[in-house]
Amino acid sequence: MAGDKETLLSMGFDPARVEWALKATGNRGLQPAMDHILENESKPVPAMDSVSESSAAAGGSANADDDDEDADALRDLGVGAAAAVEAKVRSIKCSQCGKIFKNTALANYHAEKSGHDQFEESTEEVKPLTEEEKKEKLAELRAKMAEKRSRQSIQDAADAKANENLRRKAGKDLHKIKEELQAKEALKEAAQKKQDKINDAKARAAVKAQIEADKKVRAEKAAKEKALREGRPIEDAGTSSTSASATSASATSAPSSSAGAGMASKDFKETRLQIRMSTGGQPYTTTLPSDSPLSEVAEFIAAQTLSVSVDTVTFAQHFPRKTFSRSDFSKSLRELGLTPSAVLIATP
Repeated sequence: MAGDKETLLSMGFDPARVEWALKATGNRGLQPAMDHILENESKPVPAMDSVSESSAAAGGSANADDDDEDADALRDLGVGAAAAVEAKVRSIKCSQCGKIFKNTALANYHAEKSGHDQFEESTEEVKPLTEEEKKEKLAELRAKMAEKRSRQSIQDAADAKANENLRRKAGKDLHKIKEELQAKEALKEAAQKKQDKINDAKARAAVKAQIEADKKVRAEKAAKEKALREGRPIEDAGTSSTSASATSASATSAPSSSAGAGMASKDFKETRLQIRMSTGGQPYTTTLPSDSPLSEVAEFIAAQTLSVSVDTVTFAQHFPRKTFSRSDFSKSLRELGLTPSAVLIATP
């Protein structure tokens, strides 16, 4: 038995599994031990105290006793000792493949693996493996182990490839999600900018409407004051706007005649202005208090058109020819000699 253990250890088997196999098979030889190791290679090695020898060993012992009893009976009947020995059952034979087994445990193991179910008792003795047979068994065992390692290596490579494909797919999906989020953010930002532009336009329109309303009120007030100065009857509110338009036209067409009437500029509380764009287009008119700074005129014209900025607009006057600097924006219309009316050229 020590030779079987050394052979199994030389094959590279774990010593604990060799001990388990030899004890579990009742030390019945190299082949049962190898079969046990291969059959249970995926199972953990139990404690040796809990491993019991195969029942076949006990059975074999019992059978041996029975055989001895049978031999004694035959001797009692006058049968020769040689005939008794020949009649002794020494193995179990598979009727389907012809293989012989030392005990019923090995025969059952063969039946489980091959599916054969026809066995008979045999007087043939199972001979121990020769050195050549041991080498063949060892080569066969190593070939099986190499084949198993090869299959495991192929399976590991396939698993690694599958895991890599999953990782790449997850990376692509994450990149796609990131791009979609960026696109949504860009659309949201564009929509917000568009809404801000609309809100700005509405705010400018509201300011413009308020300026027009204020301009209308001032025009009506100016018309009433003029009517009082000239001793004419005061027009009602329905005709005041028409009168204000006529007054604006007369003030625009003849600013010099108003200045030549002999009235001092300081006597006028309000100033009528017509503002023309240097880029062309419709002129803008407004009435402001004479004490208003020129910067208020810049704010008015910036509210009328989006192309004008309060910080960059400049004003000039053709008659008398004059260009107003940025320092003039803090001066009042009265100080700049623009009362009671004037025409300004605005450059964005």
